Amino acid sequence: MSKHIVIAIILIGLGAGLGYMAATKLGPGQIESMQAMGEITPEKSEPLFYRSPMDPAITSPVPAKDAMGMDYVPVYADTGSSKKDPDGTVRIDSVMVQNIGVRTAVAKRTSLSRSIRAVGRVDYNEERMARLHPKTEGWIEKLFVDKTGELVKSGTLLLGIYSPQLVTSQQEYLLALNNLKTLENSTDEDVRIGAKNLLKSSLERLHLLDVPPHQVRELEKTRTVKKVLHIHSPFTGVVTKIGARQGQYVTPKTELYMIADLSKVWVYANIYEYELPWVSLGDQVEMTLAAIPGKVFKGQVSYIYPYAEAKTRTIKVRLIFDNPKLLLRPKMFADVTIAAGTQEHVVVIPSEAIIRSGKTEQVFVVSSPGKFEPRQVTLGMESNGNIIILSGLKEGETVVTSAQFLIDSESKLREATAKMMKSLNQKKAQGEAGNGAAK
Repeated sequence: MSKHIVIAIILIGLGAGLGYMAATKLGPGQIESMQAMGEITPEKSEPLFYRSPMDPAITSPVPAKDAMGMDYVPVYADTGSSKKDPDGTVRIDSVMVQNIGVRTAVAKRTSLSRSIRAVGRVDYNEERMARLHPKTEGWIEKLFVDKTGELVKSGTLLLGIYSPQLVTSQQEYLLALNNLKTLENSTDEDVRIGAKNLLKSSLERLHLLDVPPHQVRELEKTRTVKKVLHIHSPFTGVVTKIGARQGQYVTPKTELYMIADLSKVWVYANIYEYELPWVSLGDQVEMTLAAIPGKVFKGQVSYIYPYAEAKTRTIKVRLIFDNPKLLLRPKMFADVTIAAGTQEHVVVIPSEAIIRSGKTEQVFVVSSPGKFEPRQVTLGMESNGNIIILSGLKEGETVVTSAQFLIDSESKLREATAKMMKSLNQKKAQGEAGNGAAK
């Protein structure tokens, strides 16, 4: 046979072998990797046992097939991993790493912040609302403010009310004034003190009935009883409700007016439970409204309610905004953005690196080129695709961010195999100890 024919036969055989490997989707590098992981070993190595390809907990001391006709996988003593490596550590060569698309990221120490967006609803400032009731029974003589929505200033005259009790109280005050004038020069000190105390108590009664100071001064000046008591606005605001009309009989139960000061308004927003750890009192807030385009209102978080909404499972927060031009009207809807607090000097990795199993969270750490170690971690808050690692990972360590689920599958098999081999070694050691004792 000529030399050229021999070379041709060798090339044909090599091509057939490569074609078979390509058909089975295994490259030379992958075969080496599988040898390193214990799936393929040299023929001279003897398997310790065989395991089911679907459930590593099912083993056999001899070759077997599962219910689907798949061959059991042999498990060899030399798995390619150091005894110092944690259970589940996986070794993969560089070719397979590239083929399965493994990407990594470095854990870094940085600051993490978050912006929380929500829909807000403008409402009244409950601390700046007044509900006016008369302190006595009577009849409405005159309404000076008779339309809701009307803007009133502090001290604005709202209405006049006639009350027999108020008339009597004024008369008592005038009698006390005249009595003091008559007895103020008395030689009896007790008489003078009694006259002063009577005047003081009658004046206090007028104050308790909300008689305004200007009417008291007018009463002292003219010494004439006024039929109508004036009721004034306690602060600048908007009349939101009128509860009585002219000529109506009213009692202390009657709500005459409801007035709201809109110079500061509250805005309610709902945030989700996972956003709650980020929000704190005093956080700055920006708000925009479709009704006021181009205008950004700035406020802050003033209160976080201590309960969740039963239907939406959200937590209500209260925001406060200045409203000097009264542009913000109650019941308007708005878009709010809360600049939540920043977490300083924390270890952060991409959220996609986390493998969540329900009970635990873990990542795969690149301990050396081609070696991936499973590591349980404790997670903190998450923001913008990154997550804080509270424990289990150090700054500067490299974690797998893609294809980690493929690695995790192999890791679980490796871990189960390691436990079985440990059990076999323990049984073997116990058997040798028993034989030694028998001898």
